Amino acid sequence: MSSSPYPALRPYARADLPAVLALLDEDRLPGQPQATSELFAEASRGCTEADAPWWGAYRVPDVHVAVGSGGAIVGTVACARRTKDGAGLIPWLHCREDPAVAEALLAHAAAALSSAESIDAFPFATPLTQGLEGLPVGRRPVTHAALERAGYAGERLWRYMRADLPRAGLPRAEDVRVGPAPDRGASQRLEVLRDGRSVAEAVIGHPVQGIGVLWWIEVDEEARGRGTGRALLGSALDVLGGLGATQVVLYVDDDEPPGGERDRTAANRLYESAGFVEVDHLWSYARRD
Repeated sequence: MSSSPYPALRPYARADLPAVLALLDEDRLPGQPQATSELFAEASRGCTEADAPWWGAYRVPDVHVAVGSGGAIVGTVACARRTKDGAGLIPWLHCREDPAVAEALLAHAAAALSSAESIDAFPFATPLTQGLEGLPVGRRPVTHAALERAGYAGERLWRYMRADLPRAGLPRAEDVRVGPAPDRGASQRLEVLRDGRSVAEAVIGHPVQGIGVLWWIEVDEEARGRGTGRALLGSALDVLGGLGATQVVLYVDDDEPPGGERDRTAANRLYESAGFVEVDHLWSYARRD
């Protein structure tokens, strides 16, 4: 990895779209969709169906590109302000993992959001991803280091995992009811019923480019230890396959040590045994002035 000269920043123009999409795809993780003009347009408008409550709290993002000495676009960053208090947001930043470009993009964000008392970076997913909430630090260590040098405190949020579909060897749950998931856009909710009462649920996201999302599985305490979660997982993956998914991703908030209130040891064991493989860990960042 080589460092480029400090690049110039200018506002994004429509003619920049092919170069910006190429930048986004260079950072694309396994289990994530290819960047398209439609997805980028949705992200640039600051809206998304699945995460509407978060995006809806901010104004439309301001998108800039970094231009290298030869005129090529070498980076892009988006900045936005929260409507109620002017707090800053950096929803995405791409720099081909070049330290000079990362520094220039963060310097621009700091200037654009100079009056903000706080700036959050990568706090939630954008329409360009399938629920990818945070920065994958394993794949993007230069961006991670640049954020820390710029005064951002990082917090590990999620373990990001994926698997190909179909998955063989999983049981299927009986008495499953499938319907729309409230407040989750095109997502579907699966419920396991016992004596007419829901004892477990899973929520899945509609596939994009053949990639589905398992948002979560939850089993009531009295129904645990009976294979309910594993059977529900098998049923959820079947439904995703029926919707056209050829792979599936999920996110585990396993930042708490074993034994804590949010211990995810059992969830990690379930997903690993079902063939899910860890891709990266996702972090978010905050700077308080």
